[in-house]
Amino acid sequence: MTDAVIPEADLSIREIAEKFDVTPRTLRFYEQKGLLNPKRRGGSRWYTPGDVARLSLILRGRRVGFSLEEIGEMLDLEALATRSHETLSRNLGRFRARIAALEQQRNDIEDALAELNAGCAWLEERLADREPSEDIKRRAAAFEALASARLTQWSGHPPDDPT
Repeated sequence: MTDAVIPEADLSIREIAEKFDVTPRTLRFYEQKGLLNPKRRGGSRWYTPGDVARLSLILRGRRVGFSLEEIGEMLDLEALATRSHETLSRNLGRFRARIAALEQQRNDIEDALAELNAGCAWLEERLADREPSEDIKRRAAAFEALASARLTQWSGHPPDDPT
């Protein structure tokens, strides 16, 4: 659901876990790390549309390789206005480094796919060479019949006859 529409109503921990295909334990872990702050109603956790949006960003950040600490810094929107030039520059550097790493991964994946596709094509050609054509099978059967007839003619016995 990471790119899905944000719900209008609060969600229970079970509902949000199902929507994002994560465990309730994962959600509690993110809460413990300060990344999520669900409302409490009795002993239950309820996630607002804002929590859903944050979880979407957390999971996207994890998929592209950011640490939870880095994700936490990026999600701290309230402190954005008070951040120093140095902090903002450091975050920009992290973003650019992650972009470069992901582009390299994409290039590596594209190269690996090209090599695997070439390998599949080579194997398919080898497999095609291993299976004789119908014409060759027909000729081989005719040759075997001719050879069997000649052996019978010369020996007086069919080739499979031990006498």
